[in-house]
Amino acid sequence: MISADPYFPATGMPDEEWWHALWPCPEDVVSQMGIARGMDVVDICCGDGYFTAPMARIVYPARVIGVDLDAALLEEASAACEGLANCSLVQADVRELARLVASPVDYAFIANTFHGVPNQTEFARTVLSILKPGGRFGIVNWHAIPREQTVVLGQPRGPKSGMRMSPVALQEIVEPAGFTLERVVELPPFHYGAVFQAKP
Repeated sequence: MISADPYFPATGMPDEEWWHALWPCPEDVVSQMGIARGMDVVDICCGDGYFTAPMARIVYPARVIGVDLDAALLEEASAACEGLANCSLVQADVRELARLVASPVDYAFIANTFHGVPNQTEFARTVLSILKPGGRFGIVNWHAIPREQTVVLGQPRGPKSGMRMSPVALQEIVEPAGFTLERVVELPPFHYGAVFQAKP
């Protein structure tokens, strides 16, 4: 059942200026998360396409599907992905991924959003349903440090301190959905990436 409010709490798209201040090279983040040439990928809550376009360039000729509910952000993502024939964008509630993704993919990616997802283990099961056997689920999260310490361009950024989770806490949420934690990568200055593999 989809809730009356389709937007996840505390997951708004950041201003472009501080997004670039955090990660000036999104291609590096995508590569560190293990996304590589030939992988079919779904970019969950893709927003303005900041990671979607680099993904499409990296995985080519495989496909990237960006899914988001916000039409205005998808217009920006469309501009970011202009000329990338292997990239498609879908306006929809990501909790309906099983209906939206016609054939299984190698990798599902979500950045700066999982902390606001209701019923997170259930959502991870939805992600599992769109993956090929042994596929990966990559989650980019804020470290569980106080918000006042995560200052970008002079202001505290990111979700409230209480919404942040450690890699161990994330593991306890995602693994019961049918995944095994494969690795955790540091994404300075304030984030980490957790890569989970679907159990056989």
